[in-house]
Amino acid sequence: MRKMLGAVATLMLWACGGAGGAPESAPKTEGLSLSTEPGVTQGSFVRTGAEVTFSSREVESGVYRLELRLHGMTLTGLLDPANGVSTMDGFADGNAQDTQLLDADRELVSALYAELNTALPAGDAAAPEAMYLRRAVGLWAENPTTVELKRLVMGEQGRGYTMLCSYAKCNGKFTGSCGGVYNWYSYAKHDCNKGGFDWAGNQQIAQLGDHTSCSGDEYYLSGSTWLCGEPDHWSRPKVMGICWGRCGGGCGGDTQYTLDATNHDGCVRNGHMLASAYCDDQFVSASDDELFAPNCY
Repeated sequence: MRKMLGAVATLMLWACGGAGGAPESAPKTEGLSLSTEPGVTQGSFVRTGAEVTFSSREVESGVYRLELRLHGMTLTGLLDPANGVSTMDGFADGNAQDTQLLDADRELVSALYAELNTALPAGDAAAPEAMYLRRAVGLWAENPTTVELKRLVMGEQGRGYTMLCSYAKCNGKFTGSCGGVYNWYSYAKHDCNKGGFDWAGNQQIAQLGDHTSCSGDEYYLSGSTWLCGEPDHWSRPKVMGICWGRCGGGCGGDTQYTLDATNHDGCVRNGHMLASAYCDDQFVSASDDELFAPNCY
């Protein structure tokens, strides 16, 4: 307990250290500019004239300081994966006051996340500072406007997060011995204005993994027919689609399948939007999963 409290105190002191260490601004050339060296991953990304600069540094053994700057705001994180503790924050550059991510901010950060997934080695092959940068960027890309950026995120396997790797067999795809073999997870659950976790309309029976899609959407079973789309609060429909149950937006560079991430998917894919306030509690619950949960494959 003392070790954990000491880690939290150390993180809070780091979090108050300002936004120093940001990489110098680069010319606004469209696309990703990325540089890596031992202990440091940094660069910039420009999309339709909007720029975000980013850095991730190992500031002491196994502790990583992250920073994103975009649209007049700074997002910071200090991660201590060994202790499962992180501090996250966001503030306006002009007055250092608390701020929030809006749709335009999430779109830019989401585009950066997609670029990092392509440019960085997948999973554990990435350097730790690069992997945790990617995970934090993925988390910020989904941060609802109604969830405060300044918060403490703590996770511990078996308590903070529950792994569901066994439901994403064969690297999450219908390939090899998994061709045509279904492995359903029951149930992806959420609560909202329509009811609680125990209401069947807030539950879906999900095929975890990256199996199939239709026009960027998913499939659901209606009778004996698979239809393209997302059922809106049906009673426990069977569903499958792009990276169901996987931490991060879409199919990121990491392969973490967890209970809380599955429930978050079950909310945003069941009649709600990504930044819906009804899914805030599922997002918060899945935050430690995305930052700290190990990769399944």
